[in-house]
Amino acid sequence: MKKIILLSVCLLAAMGVSAQAWNVDKAHAKLGFSITHLMISDVEGNFKTFEATITSSKDDFSDAVFDISADIASIDTDNEGRDKDLNSEGYFNAAAFPKLTFKSTSFSKVEGNKYKLVGDLTIKGVTKPVELMVTINGPVDRRGKKVIGLKVTGMFKRTDFNVGKPGGAMVSEEVNLIANGEFVKG
Repeated sequence: MKKIILLSVCLLAAMGVSAQAWNVDKAHAKLGFSITHLMISDVEGNFKTFEATITSSKDDFSDAVFDISADIASIDTDNEGRDKDLNSEGYFNAAAFPKLTFKSTSFSKVEGNKYKLVGDLTIKGVTKPVELMVTINGPVDRRGKKVIGLKVTGMFKRTDFNVGKPGGAMVSEEVNLIANGEFVKG
């Protein structure tokens, strides 16, 4: 794998193309989710500690690669008891599986500033493909740097990743992903 990455970097350098990293501006970003409780209300939460980068050599992002990770123990639903429960073995098992990760496998324009992002989500050692919708706003110049804004939405089933018990009466099977953030080039 390291040889493939090194070869890819060498080929890009030889062609005069350099991939640019876009780094998340954590002061203007949130990696959140919502899930339905008792089939009557949505409970929202987010991960306080996360990393996200986008790498692309093209201005239209057609070759963009997304890498995201979050520390499970940083989960925050504004309820300490619930957060402790979510970190337990019955849900995320943060002690054994401290991070969730996402790595894109494709990124394609739908229309205008709307894109489809497909990638591998890994939670509790289980990796499954997920499809997300992305809206990109910008770029704009901020203090001499290019900045873009992203809104990412999508849905996945928590039990596909062995998070909680099957059955959606207490807590829905579907988890809605809601992420917003600004990314700075370079």
